Amino acid sequence: MDSGTETNIAVLGLGYVGCVTAACLAKLGHRVVGVDRDEHKVRNVAAGHAPFYEPGLEEIVKETTGSGRLSASTDLAESLASADVALICVGTPSEANGNLGLGQLRRVSEEIAKSLPKRTKELIVVVRSTVFPGTCEEVVAGTLGSLPHYKVVSNPEFLREGSAVRDFLEPSLLVVGGDDAAAVRRIASLYDSLGVEACLVTLRTAEMIKYACNCFHALKIGFANEIGTLCAKLSIPAGEVMDTLCRDVKLNISPAYLKPGFAFGGSCLPKDLRALTYRAARMDMKLPLLESVLPGNEEHLRRSIQAALALPAARIGIFGLAFKENTDDLRESPVVTLIESLLGKGRELRVFDPHIKIDEIYGSNQLFVLNAIPHIGKLMEPKLDQMLSWCERIIVTQKPTREMSQLIAASGVPVLDLVTI
Repeated sequence: MDSGTETNIAVLGLGYVGCVTAACLAKLGHRVVGVDRDEHKVRNVAAGHAPFYEPGLEEIVKETTGSGRLSASTDLAESLASADVALICVGTPSEANGNLGLGQLRRVSEEIAKSLPKRTKELIVVVRSTVFPGTCEEVVAGTLGSLPHYKVVSNPEFLREGSAVRDFLEPSLLVVGGDDAAAVRRIASLYDSLGVEACLVTLRTAEMIKYACNCFHALKIGFANEIGTLCAKLSIPAGEVMDTLCRDVKLNISPAYLKPGFAFGGSCLPKDLRALTYRAARMDMKLPLLESVLPGNEEHLRRSIQAALALPAARIGIFGLAFKENTDDLRESPVVTLIESLLGKGRELRVFDPHIKIDEIYGSNQLFVLNAIPHIGKLMEPKLDQMLSWCERIIVTQKPTREMSQLIAASGVPVLDLVTI
């Protein structure tokens, strides 16, 4: 396997991520030196041995050291002298308060800074360690300062212990972030032979993507465990429940619902969450993850209300009354709570929803909205253009059609878009 274009790379840190990264990049055809202060790790790699067990790693280390593409050193300054790229793979362990420990990252950044004044060619400094958004700018670029000949890029790793070599060579996601487009493309090109399209983003976006992925994985495990615990209590086969859930790749295992936006509502989600957690509590079971979903949704709605109240306008238009587009269901619509709050603070409101005519809704649907806002009929506008000509600001709470989006944009009325945040 060969990338076609050889790059001189110094991988700083020969721990789990660093050693796998160094060996696999050498396998792709680059010339790599792995750098670490731990002489035991360096000796192992130099002798063609992996310093820890990981399926497939020993063979690649042996192959690439034998071919001369992979070497190891304790001398950072010497290793950087001929490098085009410095890949930082040091640990960022948790501190006692939960914060990241950035001591190793700061130390490496300071050592890189010492080498820069001697350089005549550019060095791309790549942070592969998991760091909180803003760290590349504040710690790495902040340490390197106004020194010449460097660019900073984020290239987070997505390697799982036990399958790290396969994850590297058969990636499902490749993220490269930075503010210099040429540097970002250069780092993405290191992986050209893997046949995966790189996601080219900003520095902070790349840093955040790694956290979003890991937190989502943790969330999925926690969810499956809570459902499994409840199933066991009810003598229901948990594996069958979750296996069946995973067969739905349109809504369950899919991008559906994974879009930041407005709070959820409607006749199903709030009701079913309440029922499940209530029944679990009756059986003396704690399901903290599921119990936190509704409070989390309420907090998200509170943030939206605060943003609406901060608008510098007395006359506000609301686009959307139902809990989502293409329905006239008002039950537990978060928009109703939003309207209540705005009216309570003295704002003048007009509401447009293309699918709602108050005099035509009935039953629990009608009861819910009339109990919350008895005079809702007086606030409804039958035509969007009428509301746009009246309001000073418009709040969008459900996705408009293309035609209605164009009408809103053409009106020139400033928009608070709660659908796409």
